[in-house]
Amino acid sequence: MQQISLAALVRKETGKGAARQLRKNHQIPAIFYGPSTEPTMLTIEMAEIDRVMRSGSGENMIIDLLVTTDAGTDTRKVILKDLALDPLGTLVHADFYEISMDKKITVNIPVQLINTPSGVTDGGILQHIRRQLSVTCLPDKLMSSLELDVSGMDIGDSLHIRDINFPEGVSCDDEEHLTVAIVAAPTIVEEPEEDEETGEEGEEEAVSDEEKSSEEVKD
Repeated sequence: MQQISLAALVRKETGKGAARQLRKNHQIPAIFYGPSTEPTMLTIEMAEIDRVMRSGSGENMIIDLLVTTDAGTDTRKVILKDLALDPLGTLVHADFYEISMDKKITVNIPVQLINTPSGVTDGGILQHIRRQLSVTCLPDKLMSSLELDVSGMDIGDSLHIRDINFPEGVSCDDEEHLTVAIVAAPTIVEEPEEDEETGEEGEEEAVSDEEKSSEEVKD
């Protein structure tokens, strides 16, 4: 997986007011932590975060976080654990999780279905049931996503976790019977048939009403 670097400054100011001021200065508050790391508050330039996100590696990218303090700069291996957005979609906070390259980690990876199932060509409907999976592996085995070829699925076929061949060194933590995708049969809506007898009775009733109206006019 691609590794990139990201510069950050240790910050001391906390609270909503300090966070708002950072955003006005085109910066965002962040934090990094880990199994043997005390949570450390950071300040990161918005342009730096944008550059990282444009790399297209997703949330599970491995990052060399260059943490600068008064004592100098220290490099930490981290993954981008979470990004917080406001209702307008603006980035407001980032979480980084420190990792060790020789220790396994557990993360969620997105599932992408590629190619068109043969069953869809025959009129079936592809349903993507499970869009992410929990996997455990060493950091250098991390994937930005898991691509599954569903071209061989016919109508009525199901793809379960047990059917997936994961890359060497990667194990799935979800139960193997869970369904990832299915090709369902098309739904056929039958139109109700008109009852001929009911139709004839309706016509007879209409004629009868017309006759009664005619007699009333004559009277």
